[in-house]
Amino acid sequence: MTLDREANSDKAHWHRPHRGEHRWPVSIVVLLVITMQYLLPGSLSLALQSQICFIEASLLLVIFLVNPRRISQHLVSIRVLTIVLITIMSLSNTASAIKLIDSIISKGVTDAGSLFLTGGSIWLTNVVVFGLWFWELDRGGPGNRAQAKHPYPDFLFPQMSDSRYAPSGWHPNFFDYLYTSFTNASAFSPTDVMPLTRWAKMLMLFQSITALLMLGLVIARAVNILR
Repeated sequence: MTLDREANSDKAHWHRPHRGEHRWPVSIVVLLVITMQYLLPGSLSLALQSQICFIEASLLLVIFLVNPRRISQHLVSIRVLTIVLITIMSLSNTASAIKLIDSIISKGVTDAGSLFLTGGSIWLTNVVVFGLWFWELDRGGPGNRAQAKHPYPDFLFPQMSDSRYAPSGWHPNFFDYLYTSFTNASAFSPTDVMPLTRWAKMLMLFQSITALLMLGLVIARAVNILR
């Protein structure tokens, strides 16, 4: 009985309605990623990269205008637009990563500085994109989390496992998911945040594989060029 009460207490610590997180930090990060995609050289971009970036920026603007302040409730239209935006960003960055890997394998890259710059831009975009997927899918998205509609988390943060690690009413926001994505892409494994559901594990697995492949090839090719 004591263990049950403690478990329920820890659950109530993070699983409760809250005001919702601000929209603007996510919007700024997404805008920076769109800018990086736009500035990629033509050899690593899709033929319609400018149009793709325009569509991404338009979707971001619509999402921001409809819900510019706090994400306090689940809006189906906004969630659909957000998933479409993240999907387009994912496909665009995946195409750039494939082109970069192909260029490295075929030894088409001869400048180490340019390789580090473009490779770093694609890797960083990859971090943000996966962070957005984690943020949008965990417990049904930020709106559902604000309304506490889903009782079971897809990601277990340290603050959720013990109420002593965070103040009452703590909840994860976009930065927490972005940090999770960064550590997974750099350490190639979960660090302090544990995936609980199968989709979360598969998504983190796929991110680790792509990050390991990209970093390994970029560093190896850069070292070869510098020699």
